[in-house]
Amino acid sequence: MNKDSIQTITHRRVLNIALPIVLSNATVPILGAVDTGVIGQLGEAAPIGAVGIGSIIITTLYWFFGFLRMGISGLSAQARGRNDTLELSALLMRGLLIGGVAGCLLIALQIPVMSAAFLAAPTSVEVESLAQQYTSVRIFSAPAAISIFAITGWLIALEKTRAVLVLQLVTNGVNIVLDIVFVLWLDYGVRGVATATVIAETTGLILGLWLCRTAFTGSTWRNWTRIFDPTKLKRMAILNTDIFIRNLLIEIVFVSFLFMTANFGDLTLAANQILLQFLHITAYALDGFAFAAEALVGISIGAKRRHELRKSVKLASLWGAISTLILSLLFAILGSFVIDIMTTADDVRLEAKLYLPWIIVVPIVGAPSWMLDGIFIGAMRTRNMRNSMLISTLIYISCVLVLIPLFGNHGLWISILIFFVARAITLSSRYLLLENDANA
Repeated sequence: MNKDSIQTITHRRVLNIALPIVLSNATVPILGAVDTGVIGQLGEAAPIGAVGIGSIIITTLYWFFGFLRMGISGLSAQARGRNDTLELSALLMRGLLIGGVAGCLLIALQIPVMSAAFLAAPTSVEVESLAQQYTSVRIFSAPAAISIFAITGWLIALEKTRAVLVLQLVTNGVNIVLDIVFVLWLDYGVRGVATATVIAETTGLILGLWLCRTAFTGSTWRNWTRIFDPTKLKRMAILNTDIFIRNLLIEIVFVSFLFMTANFGDLTLAANQILLQFLHITAYALDGFAFAAEALVGISIGAKRRHELRKSVKLASLWGAISTLILSLLFAILGSFVIDIMTTADDVRLEAKLYLPWIIVVPIVGAPSWMLDGIFIGAMRTRNMRNSMLISTLIYISCVLVLIPLFGNHGLWISILIFFVARAITLSSRYLLLENDANA
C-alpha cells in the first residue's frame, strides 16, 4: 500500500483537506456579485434580470450531474485505500467521459431543453430574449463544467484540496477579468458575460486535467477494457442514480421552501431570502469537513482499517462541531448587523430579525446531517443516503402541512430544522452497518 494512504489520521490531516475547500467555497458568491455588478454598469434592468435567470437555468442543468463529484470522490478514495492505481485512473477517465458525453447531449438538445426551462420561469419578453442569448452561448461550457465535477471529486479523494482551491481561484479569476473585458471594454453585453464563463470553465478543465496529471502517467489511463468494464460501469450507474435521486429530493425541499415562503407575502419572502444566505454560509463552511470525511472514510474502508475509519469520523466531526458552534455564535452576535447591511428597508430588517433565532440554531441542528452525508459518501452507502433523504422529505412535507397552518413562517422554519434532524437520525441509525465495510 502506498505511503499516502496509510499515513496517520490526525487533526492536521483533516484541516489540510478541509480549509482549502472552505476558502474555495468563499469565492463562489464573489463571481455572482461580479457578473451582476459588471452587467449592471450598462444602466438597464433587463440585462441584469437576463443574466440572473439564464445563470439559474444553466446552473440547475449542470447541477443535475453533480452526482459525478460525489460518486467519483467516494469510489476514488476507496480505490486509493486499496492501492488500486489502475482503478483510480479508470475512475477519472469514466468521470471525464460521462462529463463530455453529457455536456455534448445538452448542447445537442439545447432548443427543447431551454424552451422547457423558459416555460417554467416566465419573464418579460425583453428579459427572456436576452436570457436566451446568454444560455445559447453559455451552454457550450457544458462538457467542461460537468467534467470539472469529476475532476474535483477525484482531487478530493487524493486529498489534493489545495489543487481544488487553485482550480476555483483560476477559473473565477479568468471569468472576472473577461467579464470586464467583454462587457465594459468591448460592449458585448449579455453575450459577453456568457462568453467569459465559457472561456473560464474551459480554462478550468484544462487546468484541472493538468492538476490530475498523475492519472495520465504510463498507459493505465488508456486501459479501455478496464474503463468500460461492465460490472464496474453497472455499479457506478447504480451508485450515481442513488445520489441523483438524493440530490433531486433535497432540491425539491429547498425549492418548495421558497415557493411556500412566497405565499406569506413579499415582506416575508424578502426576509427569508436574506436568512437563507446564512444557511448557505453554513453549508459552505461545513463542506470542507464533510469532504475531509469523504476522503478519509473512503480510504479507510478501501484499506479495510476500521480503527482509522472511526478516527476519521471522530476528528472530522469534531472540527465540524467546532465550526458550527463558532458560526452559531457569530450569527447570534452579528446576525442583526449583517441583516442591516443586506437591506435598507426597515420593514424587511424587522421581519428578518423576527426569524433570526431559527438561523442561529441552524448550524448546530444541521451539522450532523451534513457530516453524515460526507461519511456515507466516502463509504459509498448511497442506498442509505437515498432512503434517508426520501424518509426525511416525507417527514418535512408532513411537518409543513401541520405546522404552517399553526405557526405560519415559524412553522416553515421549524419544518426545515426537523428535516435536518430526520436526515441525521435516519443516517446515524445505519452507521454501525457502514462500519462493517471496514474490517478490524
